[in-house]
Amino acid sequence: MSSPEIASLSRGQMKARSSSKPQKYCRVLPGGSQAWDWRETKSEHYPCMLPAGVEEVIKKDVQMLAIDQGMGEVLKVPPSTGEYLETQGTGVWVIQTELGCPGCWVGGLFYSTC
Repeated sequence: MSSPEIASLSRGQMKARSSSKPQKYCRVLPGGSQAWDWRETKSEHYPCMLPAGVEEVIKKDVQMLAIDQGMGEVLKVPPSTGEYLETQGTGVWVIQTELGCPGCWVGGLFYSTC
């Protein structure tokens, strides 16, 4: 099962091909995408993605996870998240939103703002 392709992106809106409506924050998983509340795991601009924030995605057996830093790259991923993903056997790609959207194939956590 592959992850959906990102169909469109503008500041504050991202839409996966599998989704009926755009999302401000999007979790891309094998088999689909969904709206995502990045603050539910106590994420802030720094740290933007704690290990607890990636657990839902890696439960889907992704081999590579794209974590984006927002449109302006203001979000910072702490080293502990990369270390956690490494212990789980999941690769990590920390990217700027526009660079991660085209061809995002495995799993991702995307911010269309910041």
